[in-house]
Parts: sequence; structure tokens; C-alpha cells
Amino acid sequence: MASEEIETSKFLKDKEAGRNAPEKQKELESSDTSCGFSIFKGPTLQRFATAHMFVIMYGLAGCFLAMAFTYFTGTITTMEKRFNIPTKISGLITVGNDISTVFSSAFLSYYASRGHRPRWVALGLIIIALFCLLMLTPHFFYGAGEEALRLTEEYGLTESIDTSVNSTEKNDALCHEKNSNCVKGAEDYMPIVLFFIAQFVGGIGCSLFYAPGLSYMDDSSASSKTPAMLSLTTFLRMLGPAMGFSIVSLCLRLYIDPFKTPLITTKDPRWMGAWWLGWILITVILLIAAVFVGMFPKEMPSAKARRLKADDDEDIPLAKRSFQDMLDSLKRLARNKVYVYNMLASILYFFGYMPFWIFTPKYIEIQYRQSASTSTMATGTWALGFSAAGVLISGYVISKYKPSARAMAAWNFVVDYLTVAGILCYILVGCDESDRANSLSILPTGDSCSASCDCEYVYYSPVCSPENITYISACHAGCTEKGLDALGKTIYSGCRCMGNSPNLTSLSGLTSLASQSQIAMDGACPVDCNKQFIIFMAVMCFLKFVGATGRSSNLLLALRCVPSRDKTFSLGFSSMVYSVLTFIPSPIVFGYMLDSYCLVWGKTCSSKGNCWIYDTKSLRYTMNLVCASLIFVGSFWNIGVWYHAKDIKVFDEEETVNQTKKDEEIELKEKPKVIVQTGTLNNP
Repeated sequence: MASEEIETSKFLKDKEAGRNAPEKQKELESSDTSCGFSIFKGPTLQRFATAHMFVIMYGLAGCFLAMAFTYFTGTITTMEKRFNIPTKISGLITVGNDISTVFSSAFLSYYASRGHRPRWVALGLIIIALFCLLMLTPHFFYGAGEEALRLTEEYGLTESIDTSVNSTEKNDALCHEKNSNCVKGAEDYMPIVLFFIAQFVGGIGCSLFYAPGLSYMDDSSASSKTPAMLSLTTFLRMLGPAMGFSIVSLCLRLYIDPFKTPLITTKDPRWMGAWWLGWILITVILLIAAVFVGMFPKEMPSAKARRLKADDDEDIPLAKRSFQDMLDSLKRLARNKVYVYNMLASILYFFGYMPFWIFTPKYIEIQYRQSASTSTMATGTWALGFSAAGVLISGYVISKYKPSARAMAAWNFVVDYLTVAGILCYILVGCDESDRANSLSILPTGDSCSASCDCEYVYYSPVCSPENITYISACHAGCTEKGLDALGKTIYSGCRCMGNSPNLTSLSGLTSLASQSQIAMDGACPVDCNKQFIIFMAVMCFLKFVGATGRSSNLLLALRCVPSRDKTFSLGFSSMVYSVLTFIPSPIVFGYMLDSYCLVWGKTCSSKGNCWIYDTKSLRYTMNLVCASLIFVGSFWNIGVWYHAKDIKVFDEEETVNQTKKDEEIELKEKPKVIVQTGTLNNP
């Protein structure tokens, strides 16, 4: 009897367990499609579990991410001045995030696809917030620096400066016997190490942000809506550089120490803005964005319905993926000609266009004599506005007219040729006044008149002669005395390296200096390059617009040319390849190129510091010719993409629906004929 009760009880438990199993499975599955986490869950949040809402949030998060890296790009020249960093070292710092991408992108993107992808994206945003904090630390450790503080009124209160025009007291910036010290403290490489570590950490965050996020977005939306989704998220992401450059412009208008009063203006090449200030704001924004992105479900309800309805027998279950499966995916990608050719074309395009992504503000500063604030604002507003327009227009055209894969590939190599033509125009848009001024600036440095002066380690403090020639410093001009005119402007006198000056008695407040006839005004000689700057901006806006029109089509080809199961891995693997072959070597190569055309270095005790004056004409020709050649060669691979893209279905979902409708129409047309024929057979 007892045994019968035990068996009955067991049977009832098993039966109950059988009843509860589907309910538990249903509950488990529903948790994968519900928004929020921990106590932040409920029907209120669930209504946001849509593909459109994720696209908006993912696009805004991408905007903030792009804002962070754009802020770094816009502050490069200021950091070079502050920490005496050559451009080739800046390029090396820049590739830190790409080096980490090499080691993390393929593996993280593959294994992130098996988990909660929105939370992987959120983790990436948190890591990028850590990158921002690390970029901020050198300022708190080292402060504004003596080179910047000595150009403030507060520094003058502690270091008494005799402003009398008759003063004969020697100054470090003036010509005197060789007994001065070199620039100390500049040989500290710790700021460079901190910047590199920050970039390395940021690369890991980018790996977790892009590949899982793009594949999640593509899986969550119907393929017919993917172009519009990509355009929207790309548009939102492109607001990031505009916002980043705007923040840079505002921060660089403030002096590096906002609590002190500078003696120079933003037009002075020695001006250092508050490069560190924007990192605080960006860190907070990224952390907030991470919370919102992490609330999205593991899988969208609509995407899950499509997945369950579709036949996925050939796909490998996410939970059972292994390293061997990843190798199999890699073999499939290697045999995919469209994927390989598109990657080769992108490698050469990215390599050639990289200096314009990283060094555009610097290029504008040195070529057209614009301030750091103006350069970053122009790059981040006008140019990126045209980029955003290009993305939106291309997304609308693709969504409305649904071009074939071949048409998209054809447009990609048209974009390449237009880009080559625009870059060649950059060579012609030079400022002759700036070229001439830079070449004249170095002529007096080797003159025997300043050979007895101790100018080797003098700070870069340009002065302008009456002949409109800029000297590196008053020391290099052979000046022996310093004073002020009636307007409070600094005047250097006794400048024996200058020619005879014309009619000095007409200068106000210089009657006591008129007899000396050799004077110099503080600051570089004025150069007007505004006309050439406007022409350059017009060409750059055109290139930004054209290049942006090819982004959506190129990304669609990359997503559609591979099987669904390899989508996330293909994005991660391509990111790794781009890092190894493009994003790492290109900034270093062009950084060395910029340094090779440097005319005046800020020399320090142990090594050369940052560059102050470039051979702008030679640099303009060399850099633009190299960039145009690389992109031109890459265009031939896009022709290969066009040839092999004939079988790719970009809008396969709509084509299937249309084909089904056609089959139904044919069936309805043929059905009456069959009935008549059957009736004839049955009733002879």
C-alpha cells in the first residue's frame, strides 16, 4: 500500500512537473524579451522594446562615443604644446585603441553574440567612460605647466618683470651670454603613457559597442527597413563629432588654467586652451547612456517571432558555439569574394583618408593660420553638417528605390573617384603668404649675428620685424632689451639680426627707442589666409557629403554578403583587420610625415618637443598626393565587389513576399482551367 502511494505521488509530481515545464520555459523565454533589469522592470518599460527605440538609443549612444574620440582629436595640438609631444608620438597614442581592437574585437564580437548583446554594448560604454577619466588624469597630476603659467598676469606677480623701456635687466627670452638652462620637466614620458593606456582601454569599449550593437539592430528590424535604420543611427552618431568639436571649441577658448588671466589671445600660437575640461562632461553622459542601452531585452519580441517562424536548422545554437565554429566562420569569410574585396577596398580608403579624420584641425591651423578654436569649430559644424545630410539622403534613396547590390557597389567606386578629385584640389588650395612666412622664419636662425646668444633652449616666443619677418624668439632676432609702448604692447629693441627699420619715430611711445632703429613687436607677423580657408572648407564639405552617401550602402553590402550566423563575427573580424592594416599604421605613418616637414622644434633638455612651424607647401603636396593615390588604388577593388555582387539580395524579405504574391496570382489563374479539364474527364 505504501509503495502504491509512493508511486502515485511520484506520478502526480511528474505530471505536475510536465505541466509546469512549458510554463517555466515560457517564463524563461519572456524574460529574454522584457525590458529592464533587477527591480527596474514592468509593463511601462516593455512598450519601449521596439526596434525603432533601440535604433534611437543606440544612435545617441554612438553619438556620445564619437563625441569622446572627436574631443581627443580636437585637442591633440593643445596636448602636444602642453606636454611637448611630437606628432609622430601623437599618432602612436592615437593607435592605442586600435591595438586593443586587434586583440579583442574578433573574440569579443563572436562570444558577445551568444549573450545579452545590449548589456555588452552598455559595458562598452562604461569602459569608454573609463577611457575619458584616464585622459583627464595627466592634467590633475601635472597641472597647466610653467610654459603656460608664465604667460599669465599671476605669474608676473611672483616673477617680477621690469616693464621699463630703459630696463637693461637680462631676460631668458633675450640675447645674452650662454648661461641659461634648458626647458626642464619636458622629458617626463608618464603623460604619454597615460594617454596611450587610455586609448588602449577605449578600444576595448569600441569592440563591445559596434559589432554586437549593429548585429542586434539588424536582427531586430525587417530587412526592408534596415537601410532606413542604418541611416538614422549613422545620422545620430554623426552628431557626435559636431558636438565634440563644438565642446572643444568652447573649452579651447578658455585658458588652460581658467582661474588665471592670460597675457596673450587665442590667435597667439602659444595659446593653450582648457583641453581637459570637456572630459568631465563626456564621462557623465556616457555613464547615463550605458544605463538606458542596458535596459533593452536580450531579444526583441518581434525579432523572436520571426526567428521562431523561420527555419534555422542550419544555424548553430548560440549556447553551443565553440572556437572551432569560429574557425569555420573564418574559412567561410575567406572564401567570400565580395566580403574580401570590400574589405581590401575599405583598407586602402581608410588608410588614405585617415589623416583627414585625425589631423584636420591641425592641418587647418598650420596651413591657413587659424586658431585651434576656429579650426575645431569649422571641422565640427560645417563639414559634419554636410556629412549628416549625405547620410540622410542616401538612406532615403536606398529605402525608396531599393537599388541592387551591384548598384550600391558601383556608387562606392564613384565615391572613390570623387574623393580623389577633391583631395587633389587640396593641393591647389594653399596660402602663399603662410608658405612664404614660414620659409622666412627659419632663415635668421642660423645667422652669425645670434651665434653668441644662448637661444638653444629658449621657449617659442615669436616676434615680428618691421620687414614682416617672424623670428622664433627675441633671442633669435638678437634683441637685448624689452619694454612697452604707449598701448601696453611688448616691444623688443637692440635686435641686431634685423635690417634697418624704416621711420621708427612714427611709432607711438617709442621715442626713447628710435635711436636704436632695430626693434621687434611681440607675436608672429599677421598672415591673411581667410580666402583660401573658405575655399578649403567648401571642398571639404563636398567631400564629406559625397563620402557620407556611400556609408549606408557599404555597410549594407558588408551585412548582406555574409550568412546570418556569421554576421556579428564578420563585423568584429573586419574591425580587427582594419585596425592591423589601417588604423594602427596610418596615424603613425602620417605622424612621421608631418614631423619630417617641421622647421622649428620646441627643443627640450633630453629631446625634441612639439613642432611650432612646418614647411606647409611641401607638406601639402606630399600628404595629399599620398592620400589620393591610396584611395585611387582601392577603387579597383570596388570594381571587383561590383562584379561579384550580382547574386546578393539586399531586400530578400520583400522579394520573398512579392514572389509569394506572384505565385498566388498564377495559382488563381491556373485553377479554373484545372477544374474544367477535370469536369471533362469525369463527364465524357
